[in-house]
Order: sequence, then C-alpha cells, then structure tokens
Amino acid sequence: MGLNDPQWGNKNNGGPPDLEALLRKLNAKISALMGGKGGGNNGGTDQGTPAPGIGGGLGLIVLIAALIWLGSGFYIVDASQRGVVLRFGKQVETTEPGPRWHWPFPVETVEIVNLSQVRTVEVGYRDNVKNKMLKESLMLTDDLNIIDIQFAVQYFLRDPGEYLFNNRNPDENVRQAAETAIREVVGKNKMDFVLYEGREQVAAAATKLMQEILDRYKSGIVVSQVTMQNAQPPEQVQASFDDAVKAGQDKERQKNEGQSYANDVVPRARGTAARLIQEADGYKQSVILNAEGDASRFKQILVEYDKAPAVTRERMYIDMMQQVMGNISKVMVDQKNGSSMLYLPLDKLIEASRTGGGVVAAPEAPLAVKPDASVTSQSNDNNAAQRARDSLLSRDREAR
Repeated sequence: MGLNDPQWGNKNNGGPPDLEALLRKLNAKISALMGGKGGGNNGGTDQGTPAPGIGGGLGLIVLIAALIWLGSGFYIVDASQRGVVLRFGKQVETTEPGPRWHWPFPVETVEIVNLSQVRTVEVGYRDNVKNKMLKESLMLTDDLNIIDIQFAVQYFLRDPGEYLFNNRNPDENVRQAAETAIREVVGKNKMDFVLYEGREQVAAAATKLMQEILDRYKSGIVVSQVTMQNAQPPEQVQASFDDAVKAGQDKERQKNEGQSYANDVVPRARGTAARLIQEADGYKQSVILNAEGDASRFKQILVEYDKAPAVTRERMYIDMMQQVMGNISKVMVDQKNGSSMLYLPLDKLIEASRTGGGVVAAPEAPLAVKPDASVTSQSNDNNAAQRARDSLLSRDREAR
C-alpha cells in the first residue's frame, strides 16, 4: 500500500495521517478565509486534476520555512562572552553581551568566545610534574649548567577576532612562546639564581617577554601568570649537586659565624679605644688645669711674697710640713706636758696609716713605750711650727 493512499491511516490504526489530506484541509481553510473555493465533497480531486489552492499552500510552506530560517538567526551572548559574526567566513563585527541577530546560515555564522575564562598551558610536563617532557624542561643557564624546570602559564583572551583568525592552535602558540621566553631568561642568569633566590624575578621577566612575543603575533591573548612548579638539576647529577649545596651552606654558615664574632669583638675594641681616648683627654685636661692652677697660685704667692717675704716663706714652710707630716704614721709626743710612760694605740695607728689619716691622738692602749729622743725633737719642731703658725694668724687678724 502506498503512502499516498487516502485510506492508509484508516487501515493502519495508530499510523501517521495522510499528509496530502492535511495539506488539502489546510488549503481549503486558507481559501475560505481568502474568499476562494474549497475542494470537492470528498475533500479531494480526481487524479490528473490539480487541486485548487495548491500554489497557495506551497507559498505558505515557503513563508513558514522562511520565518523559521530567519528565526534561527537569533542568539544570546552572555556577559563574559563576545560574539564574532562571520559572513561567508569573513569577520564583519564583534557583538556585545545581550540578545542579537544575524543572517542565518549559510550567509552568516557566529562564533561565541569566552573572554573571562582562564586557560592554562603546561610547559615541561603534562598533567603531573612527574610526567616530564624533557625536550621542553631541560635548559642551559648562563654559567653553563643544565636545569630541569617545569612551569604553568595562565592566560585569558583580549580580542576574540585576533584569537580566532590569527591562531591556528592557540595553546600550542602560548606554549612555544612561553618556552622561548623562559629559555632566554634562564640563559641570562646563573643556576643558583634561577633555582633559589631568583624564581620570582625569572617568572616576572618570562611573563613580560612572553607577552611581547604574543603581541607581535597579534594573538589576542593576555598572559596573566607564570607559576614555577619545579626547578632542579637533572636527576643524573642530583647527588653531586646536593653535595655542592651542602658545601655552600657550610661556607655561608662559617661566614655568618665569623661575621657574628667580628660584630662582637670590633664594637668592644672600638669602645675600649674610645674609652682610652677619653681618659687620655681627661688626663690631658686635668694636667693642663692643674698646671694652670699651680701657675695662678704661684703668681698669687709671688705677690704676697713681694709684700712680706719672711712671713710668706714661713707660711709656705708650715704648709709644706703640714702636707708632709700629714701622710706619715709617726706620732709626735710632747714630753714636757706629758709623763715619761705612754700608751700607744697601735691598732688605731695602723688603721690610720692604711686609710691615709693624719696624726692620731694617744688615748690609753694596751702597749706602753718610752719616748725616744728623736720623737722628742720632732715634737719640739712641731711646737715651734705651731707657734709660728699662730703668730702668722695673729698678724693676719691685726692686718685686717
């Protein structure tokens, strides 16, 4: 039974309806609305006679198909995306976020590009740092050492048009630019700088150089970050390198210890030298001031000596004797006014001699001695000096 048989749908329960019948009914309704005449009583026409309104039905179908075709040109661009409209494969515009429309296929097509997505490219490894790509990771430093370095590059898009039309394989372009940049930066630095203290500087310099390369290619890509995953010597020389590192650490430790010792000794030596210099300056000032004082005193005495030479000479003698006799441990005894038996306080005398005291009185003591002739003469001299001093003081009072 053919599909064009009007009884196909009735004889096959549950089968699809007759398309020709549906079209005839739709054409009849449209003709009635437009003032035309419908088909025959049986809803059809004889074979070989065209049905009325078939041309209008085809036009409606074409119109509906055209509406559907035009409706397929609507699209929506998210806030983080941009739409690139291509007319017969050539870029004509870049659309902003929101609902948009373009001529449907095959006239125009749209490529939706996500600008906020952060893309990652791995250099020197794939998926895991243990899965190394030695062809990419082995590099030569400025001091002719080989290092094994792995890093990841993160980037996002700046210009969707340049990204689509100036890059055949964007990830591979970024990987090659990153490898070129990092090899140039590593080749200009020494091994220790790349492995230890200069990792951040190497990553920053590689990022800058990589961006310059991509900008020259007009790739529409912006490099956001370069992350150093691993940097070490090759496995074949790892043991020797560890020994060299330990030796370097011992060298730095000994240098630090020597510097610490120098920081402890040098300031103390400088402090001692400064103290000695200050003491010498103080002694110098003391000597100068004493000399100036002695000179001033001598001038004053000279003036008084010119006025009364005998009295001044006697006074100077008495002052000198007082200074001399005040520093000795001998005891002067007046034999005329005392008894012949004296008790000397030897413990007090010894203590006075140690402390640099003057003449000590003679109270009762456990030891008794007789006055000596020399002691008696010294006592007489002392009495004479005392009398001369008293007379000098009396003269001074009279002069006043």
